[in-house]
Amino acid sequence: MNVRCSSFNSLTYLSWCMSKFKPILIIIVLLYAVWISDMIFPIKLNAFGLIPRSQRGLLGIITAPFLHGNLLHLNSNAIPLIVMLFTLIAFYENKVWKIVVSVTLISGILLWCFGRDANHIGASGVIYGLASYLIVNGLLERKLKSIIISIVFATTYSGLIYGMTPFTTRPGISWDGHLFGAVSGVLVSYFFSRKLKNSQ
Repeated sequence: MNVRCSSFNSLTYLSWCMSKFKPILIIIVLLYAVWISDMIFPIKLNAFGLIPRSQRGLLGIITAPFLHGNLLHLNSNAIPLIVMLFTLIAFYENKVWKIVVSVTLISGILLWCFGRDANHIGASGVIYGLASYLIVNGLLERKLKSIIISIVFATTYSGLIYGMTPFTTRPGISWDGHLFGAVSGVLVSYFFSRKLKNSQ
């Protein structure tokens, strides 16, 4: 009986995990599917990146995070994206997708308005936004859970700060996309913390 109960509980927990974290798998599969499609088909999807202050570039606010220049670029974004989405779902399940959508839109709009005249692609702006959200949120919420998450991410991803200036990044890197991503994370964190305080 104990063995059966243990097996049942394990299956139930596995099923729960799959239901909670399935969206992460879908997003990652979609990122790789887009990259493979760009390699296979003659239409170059990377042309639909975010081009600041251009009418065509407006579409890039939505499409740019799904576009990557090569496999190395994609892999370097996929891993931290998985980590951050996993953390958000595990600890902020009730607002995770509001955070992700808000960071994506705000960072994209800021980049479109103020970014360099270039074709910006990649999910790194979203990653910077989620990282800054997780770090700043601990300072604003002042709850033990949030503070621990903030310390862990501030320590683990402290090197991200070097990706936000033209002086510390290689040519071709969207440092302004990273910068506006980080700014969006701070703004989203402030908005949700204010909303939480007002509801209490």
